[in-house]
Amino acid sequence: MQDILINWTPQETRVAVIENGAVQELHVERTLERGLVGNIYAGRVARVLPGMQSAFIDIGLERAAFLHVADVHVNGGTARGDHGPGAVPPPPIERLVFEGQTLTVQVIKDPIGTKGARLSTQISIAGRLLVFLPQDEHIGISQKIGSPELREQLRARMTALVGTSEDGGGGGFILRTNAEEATDAELADDIAYLRKTWRAIRERSFKSPAGTLLHLDLSLVERVLRDLAHDETQSVRIDSHIQYEALKAFGEQFTPTSVRKLELYKGERPIFDLYNIDEEITRALARRVDLKSGGYLIIDQTEALTTVDVNTGGYVGARNFDDTIFKTNLEAALAIARQLRLRNLGGIIIIDFIDMAREEHQAAVLAEFRKQLARDRTKITVSGFTQLGLVEMTRKRTRESLAHMLCEPCPTCQGKGQVKTPRTVCYDILREILREARQFNPKEFRVIASAAVVEMLLDEESQHLAGLSDFIGKPISLQAEATGSSEAYDIVLM
Repeated sequence: MQDILINWTPQETRVAVIENGAVQELHVERTLERGLVGNIYAGRVARVLPGMQSAFIDIGLERAAFLHVADVHVNGGTARGDHGPGAVPPPPIERLVFEGQTLTVQVIKDPIGTKGARLSTQISIAGRLLVFLPQDEHIGISQKIGSPELREQLRARMTALVGTSEDGGGGGFILRTNAEEATDAELADDIAYLRKTWRAIRERSFKSPAGTLLHLDLSLVERVLRDLAHDETQSVRIDSHIQYEALKAFGEQFTPTSVRKLELYKGERPIFDLYNIDEEITRALARRVDLKSGGYLIIDQTEALTTVDVNTGGYVGARNFDDTIFKTNLEAALAIARQLRLRNLGGIIIIDFIDMAREEHQAAVLAEFRKQLARDRTKITVSGFTQLGLVEMTRKRTRESLAHMLCEPCPTCQGKGQVKTPRTVCYDILREILREARQFNPKEFRVIASAAVVEMLLDEESQHLAGLSDFIGKPISLQAEATGSSEAYDIVLM
């Protein structure tokens, strides 16, 4: 069973998804840093790059956004998402767009790191039960909906509803998973709402300059009812009375099945204290994850990929070494699946399970890992063990990870994840003094550095300091200072 907690403040919304008493997902949205995925803009083509089959589009953001030829809608072209054998390749980008052209575009990936937002001209608008594709005509059904017979029944019902609609017609639809048991009236209401929304976007696009936001996607609070709540959700608790009333009104109009689960939290303790969620957030930002058995994970996130290393640590509980490794890897499979959701890690992920000698152990660990990943709503592909004993996988990335959202590179180590030792800094200082002595002739050199560096120069490195002072023929004095960085120092010529 699932519970959802919403902690709302004017500057930030935080959502925790609780399953079986443990936090499985964390979502954070800051008012000044709100994500862009789903937003629709009037864009202007700033530059076409035939060599990359892409274009840079100005949508009014700090960095130009990126449009690839595969995401350009072509009339009569291949259906959305159909890139299999026999699919018709799109024409070259230079035949589809030109510099200065105005396009209606939708953000499909937020800006991440140094990369601008990724765009598509294949517009889709999500409703409660349906996703509207105004430029397409086909009816699609979510892959997670039951049997082939049920899927065909739903397709026939939707075809009839779309054909008999009185709101102007046109466009294609995809039935979302939660539309499986929807009535014809509910589906018809969603069709009407989505078409009305699209007409309003079209009208604004005709009279708006490039860089104009034409459609703002739902806030995180609203997306909780639309996307996160489902049949197994017991409650959705929110700690703001104003937001509770607004969410209740939104839910009654668009998600009547979910709004019944909405509760206003009135407790004296902060809502996130109920499950120690702030502590979970702190742990989710750490590099090391301890397992109950005594083993642990090391998670390293880089620009290109994320690596997860599994270690036995202090676990010696099994009968022999093979069983120790097998049980550690099984526990790690569960923990890794949870950490991927919790930290929202995406892109390429490489997992280094502890080497297993027996193939049946490998198969069991991989089966357990896939079973745990099945709970994840994000699209995932998992390969088997490689020749090097690694598991390669991908997890679709559409927004920043938790660490990238809440943290920034360390100013002390310039993002290296490590700092120089005091002895290394001492030797940097000695070399710098020698360099300065060859160019200048002061009465004295004064070194201003961190307390740890000064202490080492006075103690373990005092002989080297004295030898340098004799060699250059100048006194060297030391001054400890509470600098912001243990690597920082200054040499003053007196």
